[in-house]
Amino acid sequence: MPAGQPADLIEKLVSLCKQRGFVYPSSEIYGGLNAVYDFGPLGVRLRRNIRERWWRRMVDLRDDVEGIESAVLMNPRVWEASGHVQSFTDPLVDCTGRCRKRWREDHLGDERAARGKPRDAPGCPECDGALTPARQFNLMFKTFTGPLEEQAAQVWLRPETAQGMFVNFANVLNSSRQRIPFGIAQMGKGFRNEISPGNFIFRLREFELMEMEFFCKPGSDREWHEYWCAQRMKWHVDDMGVRSANLRLRAHEKEELSHYSTATSDIEYSFPFGWGELEGIADRTDYDLRTHMQHSGRDLSYFDPQSNERYVPYAIEPAVGVDRIFITLLVDAYHEEEVRGERRVVLRLHPDVAPVQVAVLPLSKKAELTEPARELEHDLRRHFATEYDETQSIGRRYRRQDEIGTPLAVTFDFDSINDRAVTIRDRDAMTQVRVPMDGLVAALRDQLERSRANASGRARGGGS
Repeated sequence: MPAGQPADLIEKLVSLCKQRGFVYPSSEIYGGLNAVYDFGPLGVRLRRNIRERWWRRMVDLRDDVEGIESAVLMNPRVWEASGHVQSFTDPLVDCTGRCRKRWREDHLGDERAARGKPRDAPGCPECDGALTPARQFNLMFKTFTGPLEEQAAQVWLRPETAQGMFVNFANVLNSSRQRIPFGIAQMGKGFRNEISPGNFIFRLREFELMEMEFFCKPGSDREWHEYWCAQRMKWHVDDMGVRSANLRLRAHEKEELSHYSTATSDIEYSFPFGWGELEGIADRTDYDLRTHMQHSGRDLSYFDPQSNERYVPYAIEPAVGVDRIFITLLVDAYHEEEVRGERRVVLRLHPDVAPVQVAVLPLSKKAELTEPARELEHDLRRHFATEYDETQSIGRRYRRQDEIGTPLAVTFDFDSINDRAVTIRDRDAMTQVRVPMDGLVAALRDQLERSRANASGRARGGGS
């Protein structure tokens, strides 16, 4: 658990997220739906920032990665070939005691430990009741195409985006004129019928993935695996501002490896409920391309003009969920402190991922202040992610902006009418500086640059 964080942090985040418009229980007025959430006005902004920074780093700034968007629904033979129909399963056990809950057998130890019980206790983590023998449970959701719900019309909601990149390997290779090594990246929804979802948005049934398949020559895969492990760890620290002290890279033991992988490493984060997977980087070898070749009859091999040889490429897969990053950012940024006898809650988000970068606050609700302040906020929208707020006292509005992670607040007061200057308040230092409105955009850019530097320093271990 991150140092200095309250023991009930997840509960506090659930409350803050609903109150401030980050995350809502899905269809709450009808009682909700377990492990499915909706994202509010601030939540969609934060998610968009996560996506944009991932895409920019993985695709836009590289010469060797192309992007695609494959469909959620695919020919069911794709999932038969990939092994998902036969083996995408988890061991399920049922409690026969009073709680009647269902559990993943391989998660029982963690569930017991989270409740302060011995990991090897014989019964249900919740009520100590007897458990049924384990049976395999397929995690994919079924649906049907066409008017009849019959076996011939059955399709699956994808549990990952990876297969869309594998089946489009030849299409992308031919249309983009790329050469090995190169990658295919995409973002999109995935669906898994999780047995025991939980910990807020950490494990969901509907989630969003950001995955890349980097195709390389067999024999160079270990080198590329190490490369992408380092690159992805660096991204979480430098681009997202996650504190490196709360991250670790853990290589899977041999018995943990998936059937398609010869090496997998997880970037893990120290959550309040223990170390949890944030991102996985897997060496999938040539398993996927080769199986799709066998089942489809299509040639997915690659001819290397430099070495004059043909081979089936290996794939290195960095895969991360938007929702995992979302909860990690909230946990890592959450901070409580006492200021003049009051509890101050701050989300110390990196300024490039914060849903609001600049808040404009008139000192009072009088029209002589609100009208020019609102006009100022509209002008700033062209340059920054902004928000206008005139409700309650200025102190309460500062606290509200602190809670949603806004790095800078601009206060328009009665003097602003005459001196054409405003006050910029810094979220972390709580310092204030008065600047002319004519130079406000430049001043805000300078302040945000300093905020970026401070966020990078904190992430690398240079500050709290």
